[in-house]
Amino acid sequence: MSKILLGVFLLFLPFFSFSKIIWLDELNVHLIYQDWGDAQLNKSVLGTPLQVAGVNYKRGIGTHSVSRYLLNLGGKVQSFSGFAGADDRNDFSGDMEFRIIADRKLIWQSGIMHKGMPAKPFRVDLKNIQQLALLVTEGGDGIMYDHADWLDARFETSGTIVPEQVKPEPVQVDKYILTPKPSENPKINNPKVFGIRPGNPFLMTISATGKGPISFDALNLPSGLKLDPQTGIINGIIDIAGSYSVLLQAENSLGKDSRIIRIEVGDQTCLTPPMGWNSWNCWGLKVNEEKVKDAARFMHENLMGHGWTYINIDDGWEANDRTQTGELLGNEKFPDFKRLCNYVHDQGLKFGIYSSPGPKTCGGHLGSFQHEERDAQTWADWGVDYLKYDYCYYCDIAPNPTEELIKAPYVVMRKALDKTKRDMVYCVGYGAPRVWYWGAEAGGNLWRTTRDITDEWNVVSSIGFFQNVCAPVTCPGKYNDPDMLVVGKLGLGWGSKVHDSYLTADEQYSHISLWCLLSAPLLIGCDMSDMDSFTLNLLTNDEVIAVDQDAAVMPANKIQKENGQIWYKYLDDGSIAVGFFNVDPYFILWDKAEDEKIQKDKYNMTLDFAELHLKGKFKVRDLWRQKDIGIFDNQFSTQLAYHGVTFVKLTPIE
Repeated sequence: MSKILLGVFLLFLPFFSFSKIIWLDELNVHLIYQDWGDAQLNKSVLGTPLQVAGVNYKRGIGTHSVSRYLLNLGGKVQSFSGFAGADDRNDFSGDMEFRIIADRKLIWQSGIMHKGMPAKPFRVDLKNIQQLALLVTEGGDGIMYDHADWLDARFETSGTIVPEQVKPEPVQVDKYILTPKPSENPKINNPKVFGIRPGNPFLMTISATGKGPISFDALNLPSGLKLDPQTGIINGIIDIAGSYSVLLQAENSLGKDSRIIRIEVGDQTCLTPPMGWNSWNCWGLKVNEEKVKDAARFMHENLMGHGWTYINIDDGWEANDRTQTGELLGNEKFPDFKRLCNYVHDQGLKFGIYSSPGPKTCGGHLGSFQHEERDAQTWADWGVDYLKYDYCYYCDIAPNPTEELIKAPYVVMRKALDKTKRDMVYCVGYGAPRVWYWGAEAGGNLWRTTRDITDEWNVVSSIGFFQNVCAPVTCPGKYNDPDMLVVGKLGLGWGSKVHDSYLTADEQYSHISLWCLLSAPLLIGCDMSDMDSFTLNLLTNDEVIAVDQDAAVMPANKIQKENGQIWYKYLDDGSIAVGFFNVDPYFILWDKAEDEKIQKDKYNMTLDFAELHLKGKFKVRDLWRQKDIGIFDNQFSTQLAYHGVTFVKLTPIE
């Protein structure tokens, strides 16, 4: 009898399954795709013990929002259970949300969580599920320092669990050029407003495109200013406060163009977002005087006519020691900053520099702590026009940061800058939580709203598409800064070899379109000595740039759609700039065959004008193609490429 039972058991053995436990921390966490740092086994993302609301956990994964982990279950997992929570080891209490997606369906979400809340338990049924995605999303507050833990998480399964590569491998599309070449007829591209303090040095170049040579004129210049008619450079000093209307003119053999601008002499500067170049993303600490001169020459020859103005050195310029009088000079790579500033100014451009409120900069060089007035006067004497002030090593001074403690050293430097007789655009360079609420109080013209950007769509989209949280504070002279443009050749500042931007062509069009809608500072971070025609075309579309430089500086607004988002802002001339963006709802691509199909498909998106509080007929103009599309009544529809954009201007028809 026992032999018969044994035979029956062996016959049906393939139909039995035996469950086992696989812990989440037993899997390969190197395939977790996240915005900052690396996921950690049995530790927080900072490498500290896992702790949530004072409770210690021995097992789990420490990650960071936004993060994604894609797992192949093979249909053999019965359940997944554990806890999710915000790690205690975080200086800031930002909002986040945990989500579990099974075969593309959301089956569990934690709701909004933040530091101090107890970990939330979960148990989900996964019978017959093939693929599972674990997500941590940014909770909508704009704070991007969310340290998130999956705790005591385990699978009950009869099979294996295989982590999969979630970082999308984009289907490469040729770098197609949308914008036609500028006309050879002269065209002035300056912003329509310019701010300066009375008694301080004035420098502005008439930005014009067209066949050379071009001669320049300026009618009704305020007393104290003079124009060089060959270069278009206007400089001097205006002593009397007031509002001055000036007619700029540019003329070549084919014709003449003119534009009225308003020079506001008072207590506000930087009345449109700064546009320029920063050395960090291409040269890092290896920047030197010749590289800066190369960048200035390229900008003068190729970009200045489109409004690009600033040549900014990031970290790596500082000497090892101060002089006996406390002055901080350049190191051997920068033997004479006064000479370098003069060189940049002679090109019709402006010069920027970098420092930190701490004793050291992010790169380990001397910072400005307790030398603020000395440094501000040194920069003024050199002729500096822009200061990026990065919050590095100040934690040595204030180890438990609060908003007031972070703001305090920025106020100190603002007061030091105000004592000089020179206008310097002031960048509060640290992406502190809620900096947009106090950046202006600290005296900033712009403030970094995020951590450092990199050239991955994952990061660009996470940074860019939450900026509606801080957008309402945008106004002339006060700008949210979502960090530099990651187009062109990049790399050394991030410790990697120089490479073409990892963003696809469609993603780069989206990136610049969104930054312009946000009235964000436009700062190139690429190697300008090696710029291809695609990148140059991206950076020289005057109609796109005009949205960023619009004198009204109205805040941007976001409308959420099924396949993405619509962003819009009202412009000074009564028209409306609108961007239609294709954005992944969960940032996940599930398999390669489907990836390629998704990336090749076009997405339809419709805007009802009533969503913008508008009605009637509007002329729609494609800004990238610089082409009128037609007249539309009450709504407009468009097709979007994967991660692509349609960027238009709506002009009401009387």
